Amino acid sequence: PKVLALTVVDLPGIAKVPVGDQPENIEQQIQAMCAEFISNPNAIILAVTAANQDLANSDALKLAQAADPSGNRTVGVLTKVDLMDPGTDCSEILMNQVIPLRRGYIAVVNRGQKDVKSDVSIRDGLKKEEHFFRNHPVYSREKNLISKCGTTKLAKALNNMLMHHIRDCLPDLKHRIGRMMGDVQSELEALGTNNIGNRSARGASLLGLLSKFTTNFAAILDGKGRPDGKTLALPVNELMGGARISFIFTEVFGNSLNSVGAFDG
Repeated sequence: PKVLALTVVDLPGIAKVPVGDQPENIEQQIQAMCAEFISNPNAIILAVTAANQDLANSDALKLAQAADPSGNRTVGVLTKVDLMDPGTDCSEILMNQVIPLRRGYIAVVNRGQKDVKSDVSIRDGLKKEEHFFRNHPVYSREKNLISKCGTTKLAKALNNMLMHHIRDCLPDLKHRIGRMMGDVQSELEALGTNNIGNRSARGASLLGLLSKFTTNFAAILDGKGRPDGKTLALPVNELMGGARISFIFTEVFGNSLNSVGAFDG
């Protein structure tokens, strides 16, 4: 009940140099794998970049811009905000003034390796993150900045994107379900009614199905329409059914017989 109904896929970072028994094309393989996941139009892309690095060198933003040029489903996430050099901050990035994104950026402070080894719980880590942003001299001074800081703000943004995405997809989904229901109903009607409770009714139903199959099969051989008035999906650029059989016997087979001489060995 305390998490969103989202499936999170944690993709690896782009490795530049193979280590150990990694293949030589490890960078290309990781890029291909990331592109496969983020190319899904229903996927929300979290372009994670360390705040203490140059944003222009972000591989995540480069891949996100290639998969989502319009930026409708890309959210920039800045990590390691607490590790930035003293006197520096990422306020300009959060205000979308460096490399603008349509969905903007959100800064987070995750648990470090020391916290993980010390068994700091996720809930305590969230409290520690909130305390960091609330007491920071830059991020806490403006509402526009503090509203873009914290894991809870990120979860809220993703939840809003999810609701808007569901709202946009509902009409098309309803249309597809209605079309599928119509196709299934047509198949059920073609199979006939299911009122075959007693033995005599089952026999009559079986005879009816056999008769319908025989009639339809004969109609296909003759190249005619179906007895129920519906047209067959036959191609118009080639012979089908009985016309095809007649052509083979009268033209192909007949010409083959005529081409054979009486005294040929």
